[in-house]
Amino acid sequence: MLKIVAIMLSGMAVGVLLRKRRLRVVPHAVTVLIWALLFLLGVEVGTNRQVIEGITSLGLEAMWLSVAGIVGTVLAAWALWKWVK
Repeated sequence: MLKIVAIMLSGMAVGVLLRKRRLRVVPHAVTVLIWALLFLLGVEVGTNRQVIEGITSLGLEAMWLSVAGIVGTVLAAWALWKWVK
């Protein structure tokens, strides 16, 4: 964990040092790296037998969590609207 924080802080330091320069390649590099990380995450999940065998129950659980989150958000927004008015 300390290693991750040190890497983030060093990246921030380099960003502060290079902030006056126009680095046009950085946004593109970040996008490509995020795609690569997502691909590698998919490979890692695809090779995990337990995840693949439980994909239907995981999908249903994710669907119910999403629906509950949406319903809760709508109800909270409605209650706030009534309270403000």
